[in-house]
Amino acid sequence: MAESKYTIGLDYGTNSVRALIVDVATGAELSSFVWNYEHGEAGILLDKNDPELARQHPADYVKGIEVSILGAIQAAREKKGFDCKNVIGIGVDTTGSTPMPIDENGIALGMKPEFATDLGAMAWLWKDHTGYAEAEQFTQAAEKQRPQYLAKCGGRYSSEWFWSKILRCARAYPKAFDAAYTWVEIADWIPAVLAGTTHPSKLKRGICAAGHKAFYHTSWGGYADAEFVGSLDPKLKRVRASLPDKVYNVSEAAGTLTKEWADKLGLLEGIAIAIGAFDAHLGAVGSGIGDGTFVKIIGTSTCDIMVSSMKNKLADIPGLCGIVPESVLPGYYGLEAGQSAVGDIFNWFVNVVQPGGEKKLGHEQLTKEAETMKAGQSGLLTLDWHNGNRTILVDQRLTGLTLGMNLHTTPAQMYRSLIEATAYGARVIIERFEKYGVAVKRVVNCGGIAARNPLAMQIYADVFNRPVMITPTLQTCALGSAIAAAVVAGEDNGGYASFDEAVPKMAGATGKTYTPIAANVAVYEKLFGLYKKLHDSFGVAGHKQDISGVMKDLLNIRDAAR
Repeated sequence: MAESKYTIGLDYGTNSVRALIVDVATGAELSSFVWNYEHGEAGILLDKNDPELARQHPADYVKGIEVSILGAIQAAREKKGFDCKNVIGIGVDTTGSTPMPIDENGIALGMKPEFATDLGAMAWLWKDHTGYAEAEQFTQAAEKQRPQYLAKCGGRYSSEWFWSKILRCARAYPKAFDAAYTWVEIADWIPAVLAGTTHPSKLKRGICAAGHKAFYHTSWGGYADAEFVGSLDPKLKRVRASLPDKVYNVSEAAGTLTKEWADKLGLLEGIAIAIGAFDAHLGAVGSGIGDGTFVKIIGTSTCDIMVSSMKNKLADIPGLCGIVPESVLPGYYGLEAGQSAVGDIFNWFVNVVQPGGEKKLGHEQLTKEAETMKAGQSGLLTLDWHNGNRTILVDQRLTGLTLGMNLHTTPAQMYRSLIEATAYGARVIIERFEKYGVAVKRVVNCGGIAARNPLAMQIYADVFNRPVMITPTLQTCALGSAIAAAVVAGEDNGGYASFDEAVPKMAGATGKTYTPIAANVAVYEKLFGLYKKLHDSFGVAGHKQDISGVMKDLLNIRDAAR
């Protein structure tokens, strides 16, 4: 009997990195290990004087490879039959857009002594919004000079993305900017670290990051042209000159594991390292995505992914984070949307607002109390913009809002309203897809919140008025990375020839399904109508609507529920 083959998925999140070891034949998870980043607060470098700033230290990414994989291997050795020599590949997913400056040798500036405390030299985490003014300038410049660029990224450029962060660095951190030879997404740099290809002349970049965040498209010959980026700042021409013409999808190899890393990890030298991609995109792969499937990866923020065959003609959809050929699966357009905060909103309420005072009400207690309430009973309505709006407004200068509070409002009522707000924001995204002809036939939610919070998932089903399926694994992103590794390893090494073969074998299982409750649906239809009024009134320039009756409408809904 042939020995089992395994791949490793590395999942770099906002606060930690996870290594997952998977059986290639079945997708069964042998073991996993999570390592929390060491630098900053929960792995994030912050500035108390600038709430928009969020950076990470590149040393955490490198140490995370070793600690997480060795931890997962140690746990896997407790399983009968596991042998490191049967690991055939490694895949990597990360947050994004999280670009980082590197020098002419591919060394991260933040790892050089002279930049050890320079925030500009660190990785600019996806949730860093310091470049909001620069993002708006990119939008305005593209509207006049390169409207085709905006058409492929939803109509507006975001402060969460590649070029706005680089331009912000040029203005705020000239020493770091001038010392950088180029900038690279960590989704591309981490696989290169494993493959020994961090030198800019060898480093392979992925279509996922380039296409969704960096104005890359084959129809205009690659990245945004030098004349365009130089019109915002001539210094950007140097960055553009450092970028390659060709990028790669996740069915292709970033390289093979170096001897140095093989010795550190106890793996075979030369095993396949897959091209990196963003966590949500590989999470969609781990969820078994296909035509008509709307995958929500729910974490600190959410990313919503759909795919459509490249044989189909698609409209450019305003507000999306891009329609990019092969950013998720070969042969398919990858369509990305999302919300800038979901789990972060719940954590903010528990950890910053600290409801209950000395009682220290946590997620579990607040959820337990919120479960006893009927839809609409709180009389509250919240806008989920505590970290700006990613889709469909693409505006990080929008802020959160809760309407309907009075002197009897409780923490649990507010907590439930926050959950409901994230569901309303998600429904806006679904409706935007369908308005432009992309049918949402099934909804699959994955991530820790999806698995651990039945209340939230029932509210989502009720607000969407459609069934919501939950993936049975908490580790869909890492699983997707492991699937990519199995494809890149290839059939001859015990992997797969394509994702069409790998995904049905390794992913696609669903766990519990939440079905809409008719009585709740009726109430949430009314509340969503009010949410849309607030959404458009506060978020859409020039929108004129009378919202003077919203507070009273909330009271009427509340009274009926009670």
